[in-house]
Amino acid sequence: MSSIKKIFPFAAPYKKYAFLNIFFNILYALFSTLSFIALMPMLDVLFGKEQKVYKLPEYEGIGHIKTYASDSLAYYTTQYTAAHGIGNTLAILVAGIISIFLLKNLCDYLAMFFITYLKNGVLRDLRTAMYDKILHLPIAFFSEKRKGDTIARISNDVNEVQNSMLSILELIVKEPLTIVFTIVAMFMISVKLTAFVFVFIPISGYLISLVGKSLKKQSSQAQQEQGTFLSTLEETLGGLKVVKSYNAQKHFGETFRKSTQRFFKLSNSIVNRQNLASPMSEFLGIAVIAFLLIYGGQMVLVDKTLAASSFITYMGLAYNILTPAKAISKASYGVKRGAAAADRVLEILHEHNPITSKPDAIQKTDLESTITLNNVNFAYEHETVLKDFSLVINKGETVALVGQSGSGKSTIANLLTRFYDVNDGSIKIDGMDIRDIDLHSLRSLMGLVTQDSILFNDTIKANVSLGKPDASDEEVIEALKVANAYEFVKDLPMGIETNIGDSGNKLSGGQKQRLSIARAVLKNPPIMILDEATSALDTESERLVQEALENMMQNRTSIVIAHRLSTIQKADRIVVMKKGRIVEQGTHDELLAVDGNYRKLVSMQSFE
Repeated sequence: MSSIKKIFPFAAPYKKYAFLNIFFNILYALFSTLSFIALMPMLDVLFGKEQKVYKLPEYEGIGHIKTYASDSLAYYTTQYTAAHGIGNTLAILVAGIISIFLLKNLCDYLAMFFITYLKNGVLRDLRTAMYDKILHLPIAFFSEKRKGDTIARISNDVNEVQNSMLSILELIVKEPLTIVFTIVAMFMISVKLTAFVFVFIPISGYLISLVGKSLKKQSSQAQQEQGTFLSTLEETLGGLKVVKSYNAQKHFGETFRKSTQRFFKLSNSIVNRQNLASPMSEFLGIAVIAFLLIYGGQMVLVDKTLAASSFITYMGLAYNILTPAKAISKASYGVKRGAAAADRVLEILHEHNPITSKPDAIQKTDLESTITLNNVNFAYEHETVLKDFSLVINKGETVALVGQSGSGKSTIANLLTRFYDVNDGSIKIDGMDIRDIDLHSLRSLMGLVTQDSILFNDTIKANVSLGKPDASDEEVIEALKVANAYEFVKDLPMGIETNIGDSGNKLSGGQKQRLSIARAVLKNPPIMILDEATSALDTESERLVQEALENMMQNRTSIVIAHRLSTIQKADRIVVMKKGRIVEQGTHDELLAVDGNYRKLVSMQSFE
């Protein structure tokens, strides 16, 4: 329940709908009780047992309200019957009952009408808050999480929380009030019978609570399992070519089937427990009613202490408790499922984000002199990647980082863009620590082109203008020309308005990479970071992309992380890395003249 309470702030903007829901639920509970009480005078008239009252009674205080109400109704019934006949009186009483039922159902509809706005508002705001949180959480958080599990939380778990909000309002307002009003009416009819009922209510409540004891734990397990099979689906769709080419359909199919089988068993257990609550509560209620029939029948037929019409009404009221009792038992299980889902939602929402802008962060719009990495140490989990790494990059300089896989090259790019923060040491731009610079401002200074061309299921224009949404068509086309991409874009059916498909799968690898470069060109940042931007390309595509990169890097500070050494011969400085440290640096010719690590790397690759 504490988890659900933490979700309540999301309902605050919709509190007027909550109050309206509560108001109409109160009216519903009231009319629900009155609809049964109204049967008494009708039954009395029907069976000729109505009380004759010829003088309007006087009000003597709240203690005599029952007698006053009964005598007043009897007075008006007597007067109307005398004037219009018994048939018309019965018709008026029936019309009154129909009106009460109409009002009851109207209030029920209006209560549901207003709760819909609260439910859907909370659903929307929770999803938006989770998506915003996901956008701002550091890359490190998602390296430990399955994508499918995150998707399950933002879709299914949020839905479960939304449904539990309705369950809570039913639990604390509509159904309990119906029971309270009904019991008050039952007390007014017969204190003895109602005291008899109260002996059985705690017993029934205890038996029903036993059914749902482990429901929250099982719900949490089911939601986690849902995240597992959604992750398997996401990974399968993302790597379908590999799955098919390695004939791994059986392996992935078995993994998916095992997960869905576990989900199947958990879901069956949860739903069966929920379904047991309703018949159990109804059976216990009918058992109480059976005892009431015996005990109440004695009072009517033998003791003559209770009128037949009052007893029939009383039995209707007793049965009226069953429906809200069943709803409460179901709603309580809904709350438990919602609490399990809320825990998973809150885990994301309350996740601490260490990479944020300081309150007094500096706004910076340009690189004026240098980028300095000073005694930087960094480790992923427990694996040290950089050790006392120091490097100065001057404005306008192209610096290439080379070395074997795992030497820490790509980590430099991750640290410069603050996808991660250094463990020790500092990274400064123009003498300012990047942790003191506003995060949005810092990343605006940089353009990133990675080995994997990350494109989105949208038009070419939308993908290229990602960093500059207000770019004109002419600016987009100019960026495409610089990136050697316009030659194929102009031949597409709709030009820059052509949709490139999921992850750009309608294009070749070289075409996708050139679009990534065009995106960086259009952004026009003072610092360009190229992380193995040509390593996945064929020779022809590499030549076109390399030309595009050279066009882009003119008069710009560039950090080039390269695996193919043929692409960085023109760099102003080549920094050779090994196990997180700098072992050599200089120009291509200077490093070749030294029989060191760079020359060994070169000897392993052929130059054109």
